[in-house]
Amino acid sequence: MIPSPHRISGTAFSGLATGGGGAQAVAELCAAQESKHRLLVRLLVAEARRHPHADLVARAYEALSALESVSPEEVARILRYSAVGAWALRTCRGEADPGRLAAVALAAAVRARRACRLEAPVAGSLMLPSVGLLTLPAGLPEVAQVSVDPVPCGAELRVGGRTYLVDLSEDRPGWQVLHRATVARDAFLTIDDLDPYRWPGEDADGRLTDERRRRWTSCLREAWKVLLDRHRTVKGELMAAVSVLTPVVTRSIEQRSASARETFGAIALSDPLDGMGMALTLTHELQHAKLNALSQVVELVRPDDGRRYYAPWRPDARPLFGLLHGAYAHAGVAGFWRRHVDEPEYGPQAQVEFARWREAAYQATGTILDSGGLTEGGTYFVGTLRDTLDRWRAEPVTPTAAAQARLRSEHHRQSWIRANT
Repeated sequence: MIPSPHRISGTAFSGLATGGGGAQAVAELCAAQESKHRLLVRLLVAEARRHPHADLVARAYEALSALESVSPEEVARILRYSAVGAWALRTCRGEADPGRLAAVALAAAVRARRACRLEAPVAGSLMLPSVGLLTLPAGLPEVAQVSVDPVPCGAELRVGGRTYLVDLSEDRPGWQVLHRATVARDAFLTIDDLDPYRWPGEDADGRLTDERRRRWTSCLREAWKVLLDRHRTVKGELMAAVSVLTPVVTRSIEQRSASARETFGAIALSDPLDGMGMALTLTHELQHAKLNALSQVVELVRPDDGRRYYAPWRPDARPLFGLLHGAYAHAGVAGFWRRHVDEPEYGPQAQVEFARWREAAYQATGTILDSGGLTEGGTYFVGTLRDTLDRWRAEPVTPTAAAQARLRSEHHRQSWIRANT
């Protein structure tokens, strides 16, 4: 349970600055995030010495450490899990119960198929991060003894004198599993629609119906085919960085998506419309995730001085770091459409989108560089990204596509001026 220093190599930093980076660079970001989660867990254990659950937390930490000695990959996987990181951060802020560490250890035992006995807080349910939710009967004490014993389909959990089957592939009486959407033999994403720490916003959606989940899986598999065919670097980065999809609600007919700094590894999105759209959404949010992780290792911008800037993709004025996020994400969007400009089905749309977003991101990087708000590393990062976009600006699109892109950009700017002046 020892964290490693937060570092990123010069090679990875330079690659990420181009707008891409590749799976190896993203793996370095993931390693830094895991190290951060480990530090947070160590801190919350130390701080819990003054908490009513102090002994419980200490025993959970000991159990997790013992599990790591025999199943290091499973412990590392659960410590990287987005909801675990979010809970650990909020606990260190004094906003959550450190006793949930027992559930983390129990979940690791289930995943590792190891026996485990721990006291855990139970209040009508027991959430096992990355695994699922166990609903418990009324009348149990606030803290109960929980035992895990491995079985072929997962584990048997004994709580309050009752035994429950924790199946890793399907729901059982009293048990709701976190379903996995398998997209290839070596790739799957967990659909987390249960964990209370799965998403920091108030727009988290509830449990997906079977029909909706099948729709998500179908669109995800279609998206994976698009990525495999045209975006292998993006696919590799996604496999390294993203392990969770979190449903959120939307009032729009268009798909909505988001990423959050505290839930690295998770992408939140509303019901997908089709595979192509989902591939674009994953590409877009991957960029935000990469920048969120990188900015926790390398300082890119100076402290916010209150200035706000025009962003060609937002209805509101943005702080400098927000503008950088948008520029990096929309460089990814431009790069996505760049790979489809020659396709019969998507070519006309792709040319317009490529022309619009390469120019929008290029102009935004100019604003960012001129702001004086970047660090030395940030100046290199944004300058390198701008060089990528400048090369793309030299690539031809049809006159019709160029005209449509300019028209849409001007319409956005005029609408923004009316709304913000």
